[in-house]
Amino acid sequence: MQGNRKAALAAMQGPRPVVLSGPSGAGKSTLLKKLLKDYENIFGFSVSHTTRQPRPGEVNGKDYHFVTREDMLKDVNAGEFIEHAEFSGNMYGTSKAAVQAVQAQNQICVLDVDMQGVKNIKKTDLNPIYISIQPPSLDVLEKRLRERQTETEESLQKRLKAAHVDLELSKEPGLFNLIIINDDLEVAYLKLKEILAEEIKKAQGPKKS
Repeated sequence: MQGNRKAALAAMQGPRPVVLSGPSGAGKSTLLKKLLKDYENIFGFSVSHTTRQPRPGEVNGKDYHFVTREDMLKDVNAGEFIEHAEFSGNMYGTSKAAVQAVQAQNQICVLDVDMQGVKNIKKTDLNPIYISIQPPSLDVLEKRLRERQTETEESLQKRLKAAHVDLELSKEPGLFNLIIINDDLEVAYLKLKEILAEEIKKAQGPKKS
């Protein structure tokens, strides 16, 4: 049954999603911005669910899917969520349906998640391409974070500690399809484009009517 279900999912899906992970300061958002600029309408982001109240101007279904805790817990327990977490008393998460909505438009769904998210996605039948963006070293990462001048010493140390844990965990064999050491932005970008080439081609192909 599992095999048939996977085949059915694959048939309705379109391009494979992309899971991007890596510590803050490794250059994920810079690389992502380049991709989005070079390939307009090829990549899409899933709309997350949250149990918090909408802020002024936020649109349900566009900024977030705003739901009750009761409904979200029900769906989480039913296995409808790829990953979820709780921040300041509110739940946030990515549902399978939200990713499939992006795929249904023949776009590559980008999921920017931490290592816990990566491990959770591994338990689903999503079948994405897993990519880890990493700094050349923790020293370089510290230098980059200090240059941003957005961190207090305490938050900087927290980020470095988290990065150290992340980089250790990412060494697990088979966890990522590709690890990109972002030493030179252009080289890193070429590697990223290379691994996504096939999916980009699919998304650029004739739109399914």
